Order: sequence, then structure tokens, then C-alpha cells
Amino acid sequence: MKKPKKEEALRWFTHAKDEFIDADELRKRKRFYLALFHFQQSTEKALKAYLYLKVKSIEIFYTHSINDLINMVIEIDRDFKELISVKKLDQYYIPTRYPNGLPGGIPSRYYDDPEEAENAMLLAKSIINLVEKKIKQE
Repeated sequence: MKKPKKEEALRWFTHAKDEFIDADELRKRKRFYLALFHFQQSTEKALKAYLYLKVKSIEIFYTHSINDLINMVIEIDRDFKELISVKKLDQYYIPTRYPNGLPGGIPSRYYDDPEEAENAMLLAKSIINLVEKKIKQE
């Protein structure tokens, strides 16, 4: 049985917020490689939650690219244009998880910059906050 659009959007958004909280805890524990990946994931899920509210096609779920998702969202709602820089989070999708995604490096040792993790957190938070505002307006 297909769920109503808002209900499904809320499921995705709740998970996005939970994942953001977990990522921030990882950041505070200096587990930056995991935090970076989960900031990317929380942003992806928040954008998909918003798209659940606005589009009929399930095609959005065949991408994990924040760049693709933010561009889809901007076509629907120009308020997201100022947050286009969240596409930078795409760089944390593969290399933070797999040694062969980071030639010559070990992700758990390579990602050691607290400022990088904080910037990723702020990017993810900006999307979480805007999506939350938009969902409340529905």
C-alpha cells in the first residue's frame, strides 16, 4: 500500500534528522570519516524527503548525488538556490568509506580535520533546517 506523500516525506525526514544527530556525535568524538559520510547521508535523505512532497516520480530515489538532488529541488523551489554549496558533500559518499576510494590512503586516518567536519555539519544543518521549515508549511 502506497503511503500518502506527506507521511512518506516525514519518514524520510525523521531519519535524516536522526542521522544528522548521529553524525554530529561522531564529529564530536573525532570520528570524522564517519561523520562526513553521515552528514552526506542526512542531507541526501532530507532532500529526498522534500522531493517526496513535491514530485510524483520515484526516479529521485535512483541517485545518491546531492548535486543532482539539490538541482531537482531548486527547479521546484528557488529558496534552495542559496544552499547550492551542499553539493560539496558528494565528495564524502565513497572515499570516506572505502580504502580503494581513496588511493593510497586510509579513510579513518586521512579525514582528520575538525574544521572540515564542522563545515560539513553546517552544510547538512542548512538543508535540514530549510526542509523542516518547508515541511511545516505544507
